Amino acid sequence: MRHDIEFKTDDGTILRGWHYLPSGGGPKFPTVVMSHGFTGVKEMYLDHYAEALVGVGVASIVYDNRNFGASDGTPRQEVDPQQQIRDYRDAITYAETLPQTDPARIGVFGSSYSSGHVLVVAAIDRRVKCVVAQVPLISGHRNARRLVRADLLAGLQAMFAEDRRARARGEPPQMMPIISEDPAGPAALPTADSWAFMNKTHKLRAPSWKNEVTVRSVEMFGEYEPGAHISFISPTPLLMIVALQDHLTVADEALAAYERALEPKKLVTVKGGHFDAYVEGFAIAGGATCDWFKQHLVSGG
Repeated sequence: MRHDIEFKTDDGTILRGWHYLPSGGGPKFPTVVMSHGFTGVKEMYLDHYAEALVGVGVASIVYDNRNFGASDGTPRQEVDPQQQIRDYRDAITYAETLPQTDPARIGVFGSSYSSGHVLVVAAIDRRVKCVVAQVPLISGHRNARRLVRADLLAGLQAMFAEDRRARARGEPPQMMPIISEDPAGPAALPTADSWAFMNKTHKLRAPSWKNEVTVRSVEMFGEYEPGAHISFISPTPLLMIVALQDHLTVADEALAAYERALEPKKLVTVKGGHFDAYVEGFAIAGGATCDWFKQHLVSGG
């Protein structure tokens, strides 16, 4: 059902992951392309979504983002959202080359940061016939100002400027922790649930995940506005999954963005916070994901 894969992006970087195939029914399957969110690696429950999709006759390409996990790319631990969008599109191209893929039935799935990516990809790449955006980032600018206290913004922006000067001098990228046990401590994701989920998942099932990220990744987070594309997705069917108590990629921003999306669209809500969709709320989130792709990729809408 699952095979290791690797493929080259347009700039020659090798990305690695898994190819999931349903048993029987081929030879060509509808296929969903997916990668993880901010610093996440594929072992952080993306396999659960891919396994569920196999059960409804949908194949998937699951890969680690460049600079993370099993994939190549430098600088390590750097998250460039625009580059990750280009990589999504290269992953779609790779999927098209596989003999088991029906190129007329390709979908994309994203969660958290990559959920923002799939909003953009679905808006600009008409090879995508269906999209699921789970607990999506909508506005980096507004979201960052919900996560960072106003009196700390000036210091953070000074850190960004100094990192740029240091890189220009040839120095290595400045790093910072992704999570901190103390939410008031320095961290790219400064919430208690980020610490609890990522620390536990790293120990249980994702040993390649590292608790560090480049400072420039955090700077690029604040510049990223995927929600600006949401009204351009139509007529591609959009499913948005929102955790109602999400304070990491804040729920009210996602709900407001959903109202700006055009038909066809559907909203599914999960009780709890940002990370509940992966485990406690997976029956709802995973079930809705499978139903949406089955409806629009398997059954033809």
